[in-house]
Amino acid sequence: MRGGENARLLGRWGEALAAEELRRRGWRILASGFRCRFGEIDLIAENDRFLSFTEVKLRRSDAYGTAGAFVDRRKQDRLRTAAQLWLSLHPTDLQPRFDVVEIYAPHGLETRAPQIYVIENAFV
Repeated sequence: MRGGENARLLGRWGEALAAEELRRRGWRILASGFRCRFGEIDLIAENDRFLSFTEVKLRRSDAYGTAGAFVDRRKQDRLRTAAQLWLSLHPTDLQPRFDVVEIYAPHGLETRAPQIYVIENAFV
């Protein structure tokens, strides 16, 4: 498998793990991989209080920083703009917020029990 194909497969796997974790916590997934000219939002989910625009970050380890640290200011700005577009298309009374799901899978797809952390309100 080529590097790009492997990265896409890992990304989809990570998003599926994150969606499963959010569902386990009582969230309903509204969209995955929402794309627009401003960027992509990995998952959009809701519960009875919040609408979560969720960025999923999968890493083998935190040796070079936490997975969430890779959601830099530029990425945050793109997520905010994409979220504004999504909200203009799908008005809601729920309070929007930005969450990050960190997934650590030291053996990639072969990892039997990846560690998953949900960081609520990761940035404003």
